[in-house]
Amino acid sequence: MQVLAGDEWTALAAAHEVRIDRWTAPHQERRRRGQAHPVLDFLFTYYSETPGRLRRWHPGPGVALAAPAPHAAWRWYALEDGAVRLDVDAFVADRGDTVRFVHRLLAATASRPAFSGCFGLHEWAMVYRDRDTRHSVPLRLGPEGTDSVVEAHQIRCTHFDAFRFFTPPAVTRNRLRPTRETQPDLEQPGCLHAGMDLYKWAYKLSPAAPGELVADCFELAVEIRELDMRASPYDLREHGYEPVAIETPEGKAEYVAAQRGFAERGAVLRQRLLDVCEQLTGGALHR
Repeated sequence: MQVLAGDEWTALAAAHEVRIDRWTAPHQERRRRGQAHPVLDFLFTYYSETPGRLRRWHPGPGVALAAPAPHAAWRWYALEDGAVRLDVDAFVADRGDTVRFVHRLLAATASRPAFSGCFGLHEWAMVYRDRDTRHSVPLRLGPEGTDSVVEAHQIRCTHFDAFRFFTPPAVTRNRLRPTRETQPDLEQPGCLHAGMDLYKWAYKLSPAAPGELVADCFELAVEIRELDMRASPYDLREHGYEPVAIETPEGKAEYVAAQRGFAERGAVLRQRLLDVCEQLTGGALHR
């Protein structure tokens, strides 16, 4: 068990707060003003982690903090020999099912090749033949132009939490029928939503997931979300986002290049999350 001195862990905690505040402070200010953001709100509404919990730094398993530390009063922590540490046994007793599910899903995802031929059409399928769009932002090509893009492409969405928002006419255009039950069988590392969801699995493992890992996953989710919406049918230029015109060869190439870069970064974070699961269970999940 590594024990961090007070000045060490307080510096890490403070740096984590500054890093997270870059995103949470503007979000909270927008909420005070009653101002919606069509891109970034998703990270705080679709994902259930609150800004306050996200701002908390955790050392993860195998690292103790020289007391006093506020962690001593937090759930799943224990004070022992003048140091505060994560009580792994207590955490696994309460959250073992989550640890096992996350490990199963991420290991299955990591075992597959990344598919990069979807071109972000899931967002287009969510507004296909629907004149009541999900965001109060104009469609870049208009309703008819948007429908034409969907009809000119084959949709191959593997991610249930994107597919479940498809309009009824778009559902039948998807080659696959993802369900919650088949998620571990279909999830693949090239999917933008699978990359964003690394953040969800990181905070689902919190406080066992170290703060740095949660922050890394969150920042990747921010970048992926921006690409996701830039490649969407919405015109977000007034919000500072230039479109990735996936209906053109140039836009497709730009999208695929970014998608592959995110898949490579996501693979590293996915393995770090798998390592946390293994550490929590003493390697039992790998056997």
